[in-house]
Amino acid sequence: MCPSNTVSRCLMRILVADDNEWVRRGVLNILAPVSHWEVCGEAKDGAETIERAAELAPDLILLDVSMPGLNGLDVARLLREKVPATKILIMSQHDPVLLLPRAIEAGAHACVDKSHLSTELLPTITSMMNARENRNSSRL
Repeated sequence: MCPSNTVSRCLMRILVADDNEWVRRGVLNILAPVSHWEVCGEAKDGAETIERAAELAPDLILLDVSMPGLNGLDVARLLREKVPATKILIMSQHDPVLLLPRAIEAGAHACVDKSHLSTELLPTITSMMNARENRNSSRL
């Protein structure tokens, strides 16, 4: 994705998937100041998330774990097949420490507690994407 080993100056495309419009708006407001990230789409349920991900091929999906129809863990499993290069960050009201092993097994890369989105979302995304870039550069 980037020529250097850091994502700090790269354009990253993000899909925001949450059934609650207010949460999606809040996430958009948190992401807005980061000029090298763009929200390329939104989804309000599991099926729409899979559709939008296949259509948009985002670099990152911010995925609610509790959505109508397919839950976030089921969606993550399906996304691994459809868009394997896309990173997945699970957003949940559940304790991320308890959820993380199940999320990783499902194909996600990290979890963040929704009650701490304002302070933890940006650092978690940055850390997760920098870890990927550092792994990619170490293989060169």
